Amino acid sequence: MFNDSESASDSDIEKRRGLSVRGIAEVANVVNIKKTFNRHLHFTLVKDRNVATPRDYYLSLAHTVWDHLCSRWIRTHQFYYQQDPKRVYYLSLEFYMGRTLTNTMANLGLTQAVEEALYQLGLDLEDIEEIEDDAGLGNGGLGRLAACFLDSMATLGLAAYGYGIRYDYGIFQQKIADGWQVEEPDDWLRFGNPWEKARPEYLLPISFYGRVDVGPDGSKRWVDAQTVLAMPYDTPVPGFGNNNCNTLRLWTAKAPQSFNLHSFNSGEYISAVCDRNQAENISRVLYPNDNFFEGKELRLKQEYFLVAATLQDIIRRFRNSKSYNHCFDNFADKVAIQLNDTHPSLAIPELMRIFIDQEKLAWDAAWSICVATFAYTNHTILPEALERWPVQTLAKCLPRHLEIIYDINQRFLAYVSERYPGDMDRIRRMSLVEEDGCKRINMAYLCVVGSHAVNGVARIHSDLIKKHVFKDFYELWPERFQNKTNGITPRRWLLLCNPGLSDLLSDKIGPAWITDLDQLRQLTDFQDNEHVLRELVKVKSQAKRKFADFVMREFKVKIDPSSMFDIQDRIIRTTQSANSPERLAALPTWPLRNIKAIIKLINSVAKVINNDPIVGNRLRVLFLENYRVSLAEKIFPAADLSEQISTAGTEASGTGNMKFMLNGALTIGTMDGANVEMCEEMGRENMFVFGMSVEEVEALSRSGYRPADHYASSPELRRCLDMIRDGVFSPPDNAGLFRDVFDSLVYHDRFMLLADYKDYIRAQDLAAETYLDQAKWSRMCLLNIAAAGKFSSDRTISEYAKDIWNVDPHGIKLPAPTSRL
Repeated sequence: MFNDSESASDSDIEKRRGLSVRGIAEVANVVNIKKTFNRHLHFTLVKDRNVATPRDYYLSLAHTVWDHLCSRWIRTHQFYYQQDPKRVYYLSLEFYMGRTLTNTMANLGLTQAVEEALYQLGLDLEDIEEIEDDAGLGNGGLGRLAACFLDSMATLGLAAYGYGIRYDYGIFQQKIADGWQVEEPDDWLRFGNPWEKARPEYLLPISFYGRVDVGPDGSKRWVDAQTVLAMPYDTPVPGFGNNNCNTLRLWTAKAPQSFNLHSFNSGEYISAVCDRNQAENISRVLYPNDNFFEGKELRLKQEYFLVAATLQDIIRRFRNSKSYNHCFDNFADKVAIQLNDTHPSLAIPELMRIFIDQEKLAWDAAWSICVATFAYTNHTILPEALERWPVQTLAKCLPRHLEIIYDINQRFLAYVSERYPGDMDRIRRMSLVEEDGCKRINMAYLCVVGSHAVNGVARIHSDLIKKHVFKDFYELWPERFQNKTNGITPRRWLLLCNPGLSDLLSDKIGPAWITDLDQLRQLTDFQDNEHVLRELVKVKSQAKRKFADFVMREFKVKIDPSSMFDIQDRIIRTTQSANSPERLAALPTWPLRNIKAIIKLINSVAKVINNDPIVGNRLRVLFLENYRVSLAEKIFPAADLSEQISTAGTEASGTGNMKFMLNGALTIGTMDGANVEMCEEMGRENMFVFGMSVEEVEALSRSGYRPADHYASSPELRRCLDMIRDGVFSPPDNAGLFRDVFDSLVYHDRFMLLADYKDYIRAQDLAAETYLDQAKWSRMCLLNIAAAGKFSSDRTISEYAKDIWNVDPHGIKLPAPTSRL
């Protein structure tokens, strides 16, 4: 039976449970939460405590929290309609949201009351939280950034909407079998999703294939196309400590009919159902790679499916707004569309198609509106990641859009010719249509031409795209190019994942840092305060013990919490000494493209080192499988040293580096991406910097890089690589398993790893030496945290709002919710 006794007072709760209020705006009534939880268990799930499972408890709690969301959600959109502000639409093929329950409770101010209510019911909040599957609708940085941006837009009070695809299967589940990666489907919807609301009333038709028909007056229509339906599912995105609740709308593909009745009646039922499945495959699975372009037709259909459904939805909302005057003259004054990388780039020709073919606007008028509406964020300078769609594929799937792209290119090149008469080489370089080999459309160029603003995601990255990737376009339109250094939401990446550190910060400087991360600068006042530094060490030690317990429980590996936790991306290594050369064998190989071979090598190195009777007591190598948001939330608070390794000029920004920094881990890294700005904020003396600069990398590339020279000149490096080549880490029956890894480093080494190796070891030795001086280490940790304010996604979104979207960066303030709508 449920215990429905009255809740204790807040002070009693704090005394008994050791809880503290971390700047939460309101604490819900414990009794009400218990009654609502009870009601949902009985009447929504039709269960009682005798038969309820842990998942039933999770669903009951999710429904309880959902009840607190609904009034805010409805009132927010009522308020937007009444105020009619300019709306921001963030289009991304990936949204790596992670778990929703904890984030929603924190933003609504429910965490303390929910924990107490569950405690009184004999349940544990942490156990219930672990039931939820991650919404892994992204590969990594791109999708996680989008999730952080949604949180900040809601917290700042912007009238903003996220648009993406509701993949049936998200990023694959990674398992390790005999050291090898094995992929398993991520069936994240198998138990349903309590955080979404289907909106079948907004079902929209999406066309593919067909042909272009030219009318007697020269007008064009896209005809004989195949139709797929786009079904929207809405997820609420609450702001922190305010009454704002925005929307993430994800589209799923539906066949236009259940089955073809004619085919069914003629005995071809299986064929009819298969046709339906083919249509719905568009939203079936997330492509598992975000840094290598594959010109697959299904990927193109996903990209167009997203933008076609979204633009119909945006135009519907614009027509229903108070400011609509039966024309599109003020469309760009009320609509801002941000393209998160080139994946949604087809939005540009799609909006032009709607304006020209359907709304009958003149080309110049339509184009002016498009350019004023769209803005483009570039996320990479690596050529293999830039989208270049074959003309043949576009002609087959989207014939009208290809014509529009050709028209855009023709008019653009005429403009370039006027600006640079006779410069045919420049015209060739700037053409959206690449003629070398297979004719392709450069989608990044399309984004630049069709947007009024183009930004990189770190200062060094923005400088590089102006200098290299878009050099000609920058010379033509320097005013279009900006920088918007990435950021992370401090709500999930500190308040939620590291409550011990959050409590310490709030105790010392107050809770304002949760929505104003610049407040962390006040921590510099405590850099010589031994008591505060000891408290910081204590918080880190507790996080490390908790993580060590998790690793033992989940991976059956014992790690010493008193050792240094040295983490790189998906790898964690713990060591008490930096003087063991055996540890170096795995280090140079991690960034290679042949990821599966590298994963096998890491696990093989781990097997050798961890079982060595001497080295195994001083060094542990552990590859944590299935890295995801919920696992990252456990790793960041426990990290001592954060490895941020990339060849200068190749990493756009990175956000993992910011999350480690915010949680008090020191950084060993190259001067690349956001590392450069992090170093400026914290001071070079508080970071372990190594490696070549961008200029040095470019100079070495021009002079001719020979990795074999570095291999030959360094006995230590040669010994490590020879161990890989000679089969020290290979199975007995396959001594040459990692020979390709050796060859790729010694004879190719595209990322110049061997050139940076010696300086990396110097920095590692310095980090190990510093770690032995815990007073110095803790002071550096404090100063890292104090310098993290710049890297809040709140700051990033404020800059987008002011500089690109032309909306008030302070948002609009909703009135407090009442008991009735």
